[in-house]
Amino acid sequence: MNDSVPDATPRRIAFCITELDPGGAERALVDIVTRLPRDQWDSHVFCLGPEAPLAKTLRDAGIPVTCLGARSGRDLLVVDRLRRALRRWKPELLQTFLFHANVAGRLAGWLAGVPVIVSGLRVAERSHSWHNWLERWTGGLAMQHVAVSEGVGDFARTQLRFPAERVTIIPNGVNVAEVEETPPLDWAEIGLPSTANVLLGIGRLHPQKGFDLLIEAAAPLLRSRPDCALVIAGEGPQRAELESQVAHLGLVDRVLLPGWTPQPVRYLKAARLFVLSSRWEGMPNVLLQALASRTPVLATDVEGVADVMGELAPKQVVQSGSVSDLRAGLERALSADGAKPEASEQLYLVLSKSFTWESISDRYGQLYTRLLPAR
Repeated sequence: MNDSVPDATPRRIAFCITELDPGGAERALVDIVTRLPRDQWDSHVFCLGPEAPLAKTLRDAGIPVTCLGARSGRDLLVVDRLRRALRRWKPELLQTFLFHANVAGRLAGWLAGVPVIVSGLRVAERSHSWHNWLERWTGGLAMQHVAVSEGVGDFARTQLRFPAERVTIIPNGVNVAEVEETPPLDWAEIGLPSTANVLLGIGRLHPQKGFDLLIEAAAPLLRSRPDCALVIAGEGPQRAELESQVAHLGLVDRVLLPGWTPQPVRYLKAARLFVLSSRWEGMPNVLLQALASRTPVLATDVEGVADVMGELAPKQVVQSGSVSDLRAGLERALSADGAKPEASEQLYLVLSKSFTWESISDRYGQLYTRLLPAR
């Protein structure tokens, strides 16, 4: 009789995400899944959308991926396709990422009889109230909700009304070694002098990111400092509006919108100052990359900022949504009393200890072990 011998078979865990195009949440999924020990976890990723670049990245790392082909959030039949796929694979636990995957995954996982469902809350959603209604309506199907910051955790408890004992905080991570190995950009590559003092914003061109506030706040400084330029790297629906704002302010030669970049760290390592001007967030990946680059930072007090910067850099955090506070922060950061190199070094040390993807993936593994019943 071998009844006392534990079952060493890896436990089946399914991950569900809305899409696998390169983005912050999508890359986070890849970093987490590929670092889970294969002798403990047998992972399979289910993507609601069509085939996308990160599906190949996962497969090349030995993680099976099933893409279900949904072309929009209105494809309700994807819930049934996911249900059937989960029934065939029979995972012991399902982890969902992002709004559409949370809703579809909770429903499909419940219908498929998945024993444990965990959802991922990656942003404190402020623009779509119906998102929050659907999160609340399906949230009871999940045994646990993983919030990426204390701010998102508070949002989950107060706005989504999830029980406090069902909310766990696990932040995003950053690959510090990869950041250190990445060379900086030469600003001449995008048409600026190589020696330019660049104020840098990175992100989707969307009102959430507050780039309109950043442009307005930086305008007087750009006019008085010919050595300075503002670069906003990203793409999105607000491009035409931002370009019109720049033209109206007469700053076409001083504010550049070069589009999306696959290597944001190159921009960060060349910048004089990285500015996170967001109106709301979850846990900004680009902030972690900036701190890993040892780049001075000015950030609004949105979700995730306090988790990373804490009390180490109070002068580098300003009120969100305020042009005057953002402008004062920019002026302070470029003065002798601005972001100190020692503060950047302290933040880097905190980051390299507590926010590596290895440590974050390990925390997910510990959570799954706690939630799954013993064999």
